[in-house]
Amino acid sequence: MRRNVKASWIGVALAFGVALAPDVARADASAWAFAGAGALAWKEGTAALAPRAAFNIDYGVGTTPDGSFIVGGLARLTPVVDEGLDLSLLARFATHGFQAGKVGVAVDVGGYQRLWGTYSRGVAGGLTLGLPLGFSIGVQGLYGTGDALAFGAFAGIDFLRLTIYRQSMLDAWPNPYPAHQTPAATASFGPSPRFF
Repeated sequence: MRRNVKASWIGVALAFGVALAPDVARADASAWAFAGAGALAWKEGTAALAPRAAFNIDYGVGTTPDGSFIVGGLARLTPVVDEGLDLSLLARFATHGFQAGKVGVAVDVGGYQRLWGTYSRGVAGGLTLGLPLGFSIGVQGLYGTGDALAFGAFAGIDFLRLTIYRQSMLDAWPNPYPAHQTPAATASFGPSPRFF
């Protein structure tokens, strides 16, 4: 009797061990960590447009980088030199090529809050062209209460697209910990870039 109880507990322990044994899981999410700078023209009310230098800091997460399209959320900090900070919460719609570090586009749409001058809030958006090695160039704009208006162009680098999401130049610079699976035949510069 004692032997059967012992064998049962051993069987239960083995079943739990097999059920709880770690296995390779792929539940990766896309992510962005961009820093850049550019020029911005802004105004409030009936004032004339005023050009200013501005910085751009984006961070966010999205759906799996293996998909043709990636949807996610993005927080954007835009420090305007000699003025203050604009905060934006945006939805991002990006192509696989944008995320994989080749060539692609991302569209950002959402709202903003201005924390300087006449406080204002409204809509914000942008269009970004992602280039190899995490480089990005783009245009952004916003319109809000108090007739606040701003638009500008930025250039910079996305450090996550440069490192863990990069799927270009793998022959010359391997990516030891890629965040997503890409067949080896399409992982390096090929005959045509993958936009979608």
